[in-house]
Amino acid sequence: MTEIRATGAYPKADHWDLRDPSPWVSRFAPLVAAGGAVLDLACGEGRHTHLFRGRGHPVTAVDRNVSYLGDAVRNVPRDGHLTVIEADLEAGPWPLAGQTFSGIVVTNYLYRPLMPHLIAALVPGGVLIYETFAKGNDAYGKPRSPDHLLAPGELLEVFGKRLAVVAYEYGHVETPRPSVIQHICAVNIPKDAPPPLPSAGG
Repeated sequence: MTEIRATGAYPKADHWDLRDPSPWVSRFAPLVAAGGAVLDLACGEGRHTHLFRGRGHPVTAVDRNVSYLGDAVRNVPRDGHLTVIEADLEAGPWPLAGQTFSGIVVTNYLYRPLMPHLIAALVPGGVLIYETFAKGNDAYGKPRSPDHLLAPGELLEVFGKRLAVVAYEYGHVETPRPSVIQHICAVNIPKDAPPPLPSAGG
């Protein structure tokens, strides 16, 4: 595991080769406590790292290959607000043992053995926002393997037992490309407490 600590004012957008953030993630990002630490797991090019840093959150971005972040890491001044960890999430121990977060974001990535770690890493009131490909996506392209496609209702089955579900969807989407997607937003609160709702303004 390689850890790179980079910090500071968020770099200008032209330092990033980013796609737009997921509308699902953007919709529920306001539920994460102001200033709370966020984990962007399997961060890729950092589009959600960018989103949450822009909202004032310290972010830990983790991926097997962090070179896609490129100048996004090198050009950040050092103030402790961005941590980048290069780790193979499917080999070796969980790289964030003992760490907790107010928000955890996972998109376009599925490795089922990590799911219990995600629940354990949420602080009380912490928000999980998860979105990835699901059964039926093989009709449109990769991923096609069942190892990388959620079964119907799988996110509800796994996370709904331990977290309060704010929203869940499963179905076909057209953007950014035709796909079958499953996504959930869930909060680590007592099961009998009402879940929070995002503000109308986002």
